[in-house]
Amino acid sequence: MSGVSRETSERLTAFAALVRKWSPKINLVAPSTLDDLESRHIADSEQVFHVKHSPWRTWYDFGSGGGFPGIVIAILAKEQMPGGHVTLIESDRRKSTFLRTAIRELDLAAAVVSQRIEAVDLPSADVLSARALAPLDKLFGLTQRFAHSDSVYLFQKGRTWQDEVNLACQEWSFTHDVVQSKTSQDAVILKFKEVTRA
Repeated sequence: MSGVSRETSERLTAFAALVRKWSPKINLVAPSTLDDLESRHIADSEQVFHVKHSPWRTWYDFGSGGGFPGIVIAILAKEQMPGGHVTLIESDRRKSTFLRTAIRELDLAAAVVSQRIEAVDLPSADVLSARALAPLDKLFGLTQRFAHSDSVYLFQKGRTWQDEVNLACQEWSFTHDVVQSKTSQDAVILKFKEVTRA
């Protein structure tokens, strides 16, 4: 959580406290990762925000779960991307309740949609993100209808990312960049544009 203002740092700390309070009841993150929440989940989510340097107005985070990266994106955007709005799409009702509580208590420009992605009806967004949600080819199938011609997809992937890209190439056409994760040697952030069915 380096390089942020005191106000943003305080919000990130308050969010971590909320996750620790709620997680034992609804399993927001794996219990084994609660002790290193800041380095394991928050820092991991922060870096996604910084991959998208240019201005954006709308950001959809799919399968938001415990708010990673969606809530962290909204916290950073409050100061660094004024006018930006984050929509968190999460079908689990209990997790959605947690996300709404975090948004309210941290005063964020964000909203929660408690539906399965397939049922969501929203206009296109500038940025689409997901963390550990589904294989890449399936992710494109779920999210591509929410993109416009300049949309950027930011997907966090683990050590099998290259296999997923190769498989996705069979059904999809896209341009992409690979950004090495700062929190795990095995992880990357895949940045896609111009995603269309092949």
